Amino acid sequence: MRKLKITELNRLSPESYKDSEKIPLVVVLDYVRSLNNVGSVFRTSDAFRVEAVYLCGITACPPHPEIHKTALGAEDTVDWIYFNDTNEAVDKLKTGGYTVCAVEQAEGSIMLNKLQLEKGKRYAVIFGNEVKGVQQAVVDKCDMCIEIPQYGTKHSLNVSVSAGIVIWDIFSQLSD
Repeated sequence: MRKLKITELNRLSPESYKDSEKIPLVVVLDYVRSLNNVGSVFRTSDAFRVEAVYLCGITACPPHPEIHKTALGAEDTVDWIYFNDTNEAVDKLKTGGYTVCAVEQAEGSIMLNKLQLEKGKRYAVIFGNEVKGVQQAVVDKCDMCIEIPQYGTKHSLNVSVSAGIVIWDIFSQLSD
């Protein structure tokens, strides 16, 4: 087995990426404080052709060297919008016909391994602050909560790790 060279990966150019078909998914970051987490979410969103990333509240916006350190340029390819308040983002998404989902441990949450999405529908997933999670006022506006099953002694994951798991699952359900 031979590792592939970077020239063998058939990567899209930034221009081709912008023109490519995206999955009907918007990722929302609700007051995420770590710029490395923000950059990582951009990079994952690029990898799975997410439609856009919404940055809310204290969540930092590009351009920023700390975001670039983990995004590696994905902050330039993935569309993004900043909102002062996450509730504004949720209102925009709902008006646009999105099913809005908080990724949170909550009463009645749907475990990710049980989640069944419908092709042709548009979705948004909200990831919360590293300490406090998704704000309760935002959870209250969501159509559902998605929870990542966890089986060890810790019942929390880094927000960028959670985003990678959830985005991959949604991509695998919605892509052709």
